[in-house]
Amino acid sequence: MSDRADLDLSTLGVHGGAPEPEPGAPVVPPVVQSATFFGGTGEPSSRLLYSRYGNNPNQALIARKIAALEGTESSLLLSSGMAAIALTILSVTDAGDHLVASKFLYGTTKTLLSEELPRRGVDVSFVDPSDPGAWRDAVTPRTRALLLEVPTNPTLRFFDPRVPAALAEELGALLIVDGTFASPVNVRFAELGVGAVVHSATKFLGGHSDLIAGVVSGSESVVSKVQALMKLYGPAPDPHMAWLLDRGLRTLTLRVSRQNETALALARWFEQRDEVEVVHYPGLEAHPDHALATELMQGFGGMLSMVVRGGAPAADAFSEALRLALVAPSLGGVETLVSQPRHTSHIHQSPEERLDLGIPDGFLRLSIGVEGLQDLKDDFSAGLQAASGTH
Repeated sequence: MSDRADLDLSTLGVHGGAPEPEPGAPVVPPVVQSATFFGGTGEPSSRLLYSRYGNNPNQALIARKIAALEGTESSLLLSSGMAAIALTILSVTDAGDHLVASKFLYGTTKTLLSEELPRRGVDVSFVDPSDPGAWRDAVTPRTRALLLEVPTNPTLRFFDPRVPAALAEELGALLIVDGTFASPVNVRFAELGVGAVVHSATKFLGGHSDLIAGVVSGSESVVSKVQALMKLYGPAPDPHMAWLLDRGLRTLTLRVSRQNETALALARWFEQRDEVEVVHYPGLEAHPDHALATELMQGFGGMLSMVVRGGAPAADAFSEALRLALVAPSLGGVETLVSQPRHTSHIHQSPEERLDLGIPDGFLRLSIGVEGLQDLKDDFSAGLQAASGTH
């Protein structure tokens, strides 16, 4: 009953994946901090319970809950978002195969595709997904996977996943979407035809900046291939981390709804500030993908980005003046975090490469938490005043 498709996401966040209640059972599942479990004589290896296999009770509960939230047949919890995306790609590609990816990607994902996959004999083509025909132009007979990230990090572009989804189905390939910035509260990608949905659960799913985790969701066939590689490469999640993630998921809808609301209000406020050149937020009418985001998203997300006038010195001054928002990498937590991609997610790319992706000096990425709106405005006002004093 707890995984019924007709239940609200808020309900699934609390009860999804849980066993039927019995008298005397704990309301909160305990941490099962055991590496291994007793099995009967002659127990088939496929039914062995072993935490490295990802089927510890805490790990299994999260897998069922995420699958319920995503509306997929299966899910798997891993030790990080990069483990999830790397193993998902490796599970469907061999030497000599080909992958087509959006050029708008998290910096480490871009490094994985441009340096590590070619070393393993997998060719990668990067495309601009704002051109719907670019996907078809790039595929070859050896294309086994397509990769899209939406909304993008950090420019918050929102490209239509239905275009590569239809192409992937035609080719018999797998469309992988990194939906970390959306969370299943804002977009359920499986309903749009996506074959594998990947999240860094460190972010919105966990929501408290106190764990590192990744998840992949899709068909049983897709997830079982990823799990087989997890057993070989070893990025299995710790049971206590799985327990923390379950705690975070119980308030996922509440947190993300509040973050959606506050981020939209702040984006509109930043638009009116003279110190700001441009605001990137799909909920704004000026955003290039606003119409599509309005069609496909249930909320516009807790992430927003902007470019302050004065370039890098202004961005540094803005960051140094903050007293409430914290200057730190990562995102999706209950606290507001501010970062400059040139120092964090895209540090290994040249200024020219960042500029080609729409990330000039002066670019700031804001992960909006659950603090009071006016308190955040006051803090950001101080930052903008400091930025304006640099030019």
